[in-house]
Amino acid sequence: MPRTGADVASLVRVKPRLAGIEIVVADMAASLAFYRLLGLDIPAAADAEQHVEVDLGGVRLLFDLPSTITSFDPTWTPPSGGHRVALAFDCGTPDGVDAVWEAVTAAGYTGHLQPWDAFWGQRYAVLHDPDGSTVDLYANV
Repeated sequence: MPRTGADVASLVRVKPRLAGIEIVVADMAASLAFYRLLGLDIPAAADAEQHVEVDLGGVRLLFDLPSTITSFDPTWTPPSGGHRVALAFDCGTPDGVDAVWEAVTAAGYTGHLQPWDAFWGQRYAVLHDPDGSTVDLYANV
């Protein structure tokens, strides 16, 4: 069983800093088009790349094709079942959530849960990117 809590903290002599979040995508151009709709500044030339990085202000969002991953880990297989990680985009206002939802779904991407006023005090909606990864939209109400 893995160690937890203070036991682990005493073993780590370097304090790691989260610097990147990776998404493995089947179609780079389709995925980047989706994330451009959500405001990420990604040059069009990136559509033809195997690996793309977007600086989010201290943390990078990384996009990789499966062939990139299997080039260094030939045993890699895509996960199955439900999502394990979701990206969340603050849309500023409740109307912003609705506007982003409308723009993204009108562009043909999959809406999962339409905007609603959640009990935790946010306007909330859930999309799926082209690979089925969960993308949340929210704003405080």
